[in-house]
Amino acid sequence: MTEFQDEMKTAAEAARVGGECLRQYFHRGVEIRDKSVTGGKSYDLVSDADIESERLIAEVLHTAFPAHAILGEESLQQGDADADHLWIIDPLDGTNNFAHRIEHFAVSVGYYEHGRAVVGAVYQPLHDDLYTAVRGQGAFRNGQRVHASTTDRLGQAMIGCGFYYDRGAMMRSTLAAIDECFSHDIHGIRRFGTASLDLCMVGCGQLDAFFEYNLSAWDFAAAALFVEEAGGQVTDACGNELPIGSTSVVASNGRLHEQVVGITTRHLPDPHPT
Repeated sequence: MTEFQDEMKTAAEAARVGGECLRQYFHRGVEIRDKSVTGGKSYDLVSDADIESERLIAEVLHTAFPAHAILGEESLQQGDADADHLWIIDPLDGTNNFAHRIEHFAVSVGYYEHGRAVVGAVYQPLHDDLYTAVRGQGAFRNGQRVHASTTDRLGQAMIGCGFYYDRGAMMRSTLAAIDECFSHDIHGIRRFGTASLDLCMVGCGQLDAFFEYNLSAWDFAAAALFVEEAGGQVTDACGNELPIGSTSVVASNGRLHEQVVGITTRHLPDPHPT
């Protein structure tokens, strides 16, 4: 039997169950609420769709693996990140897109064993796109194996990026990094607003690289493995291994990684701005 077959089957099932919940809410409408408020302006949103999707995903995981821990974005943030058997889930990645009726959002389900990602599933419910990866077994989109691009020059690259909710120093750092990317005559910058799908686009060779200065574990737990299994590379903005927690993220086809990390390191936000 293929290693982690049961975990992969469960991850895909959970992602589809959560995705079906989101699809129904998207078509019939849902009230969007503020999760946090920064400087008097609301940027971080939540809805009943997020909460119900997370509940359904957790139900699938608990049924299949009752002894495993679960860490999630909404009601499951107190999950044990140090557990030997850990599921990390984002029940709705791209809430702002969802709130504005933009058809680009996803469910992310990742499984970590002894602190290492070994299974990942990302599901885009409106297009019925399922991205899956098992460590050492490759990356697949709807059952078809995919690979990162072979671009080796920044001047030929399409680069994705993300903006954290912070509109101050972190935004300025992101814009400065984008500006330097353009100085290398890259083909373009794309910002789609759903990190898990952006990372999957790197794995599928649609983007040559992606960076964001602050993501939570549930944003990248499944998709970072997908990139690696597609032949790409994922680190933080300084080239270090990703932790299970909030961090910067740089993903690439591998060939461009050192060049992109050079840019993101130079413009790293000051953790203690004056």
